[in-house]
Amino acid sequence: MPAQTLAAQPGRWLWTCREGFESHLFEELTWAGAGPRLLGPALVESEQRPEVPPAFGRAVEKVVSTWAPPGGAQVPVEDLVAAMSGLPSRVPWLLRAYTPDSAKGNTQAGRAEALEAAVRAALPAGRVLEDDGRAREAGALLVGLCVTPDGVLSLGAVSAREALSLAPGGRRRMKRAGESPSRAAMKLEEALDGLAHEPGRGDVCVDLGAAPGGWTQRLVARGARVVAVDPAKLMPELARNPRVQHVQESAFAYAPEEPADWLFCDMAWRPLEVAQLLAKWGRRRWARNLVANIKLPMKDKNPLLLRVRQILVDDGGWEGLTVRQLYHDRDEVTVTAHRMR
Repeated sequence: MPAQTLAAQPGRWLWTCREGFESHLFEELTWAGAGPRLLGPALVESEQRPEVPPAFGRAVEKVVSTWAPPGGAQVPVEDLVAAMSGLPSRVPWLLRAYTPDSAKGNTQAGRAEALEAAVRAALPAGRVLEDDGRAREAGALLVGLCVTPDGVLSLGAVSAREALSLAPGGRRRMKRAGESPSRAAMKLEEALDGLAHEPGRGDVCVDLGAAPGGWTQRLVARGARVVAVDPAKLMPELARNPRVQHVQESAFAYAPEEPADWLFCDMAWRPLEVAQLLAKWGRRRWARNLVANIKLPMKDKNPLLLRVRQILVDDGGWEGLTVRQLYHDRDEVTVTAHRMR
């Protein structure tokens, strides 16, 4: 890891990740022949952008300009706006200033917030979208300003439709509901936030390893009916809910009476065994959509993820597979997929 953050090179791709996982992202990009380089905590760049997104990359943008003023001096807003003049202006922009997700990077959060406000005020009226939810629909350009603790500032851009995340630096912070039993609920909300469609009223969902009920609670709140599978007890309010059926048995032994619309799984269990369980559900067409959390080992994370992908696709027949370490994930990744009937 460089002693100080290095400046990304214009024309290359800037990736963000969770601090401590830079080497795993670097390894993924190396295997893909993308020519990576470590820039600093939570930041990696590459010559190419692989067709299959790396699991440990949260966000990516193509670098337009970089600045590394002596002593970490502020870059004039006029210089930033001038550098943006070459960006496509036929489409609206979604402006994001962010810091690397690291202990030192977080100290620059106030600076990033102030910089975004200043740049936004200096741009022509109507250039920047106010409604983030319309970004992909409108074909917007995601414009990113990466503010590092060592004074390096990068300007990058990527089509919103091709972006891994529209959140600043890929850090999609979900609010924790007051009655949620665990952090699990936020992991689920972040996973669903990135899907083209979500479980809704009347959908049948199976939640493997449901107790104490974080995911089940959020699914019920969306109007779904949930089969919660776990030998342990659910929260009392969930156990009494008429839209929750609690099956107190092992997820590995359970077989549904009819196919479900969604399969959810967040079990603290050996990852390859969980992958094989999920593959069984795909192979037997027991569910149409999949959202699962896979726990990672201390070592050999990338080789294990290759095996998980192979099991889910080759053995399970799951399609449209995504494997990503989201903001609310720790030593784990979130998997999504679907199965055509």
